[in-house]
Amino acid sequence: MSEKDQQNQIQIELTEDVAQGTYANLAVITHSSSEFVLDFIRIVPGVPKAKVKSRVILSPEHAKRLLLALNDNISQYERIQGKINLDGGSVGDFTPVGQA
Repeated sequence: MSEKDQQNQIQIELTEDVAQGTYANLAVITHSSSEFVLDFIRIVPGVPKAKVKSRVILSPEHAKRLLLALNDNISQYERIQGKINLDGGSVGDFTPVGQA
């Protein structure tokens, strides 16, 4: 690795509380001309109210980079684990279905 590459490296810190993650089973995505907003929500079956657990705001360029990175990771996952089944759902169909 060259000296210039070493100078351009970013050290990313992952704190213990963030490393635990936040579970979400619903994502709502909205956008304006200058940003994309991703709200991650946890729906509990039988409960008519849910809270946004996390919100991520991205520039259009970073949203597209995220799309490409997700596509790449899903392709790698499906090569190893098999195709992900959406149970007949379509893009934009995020209606939660409660099961006991």
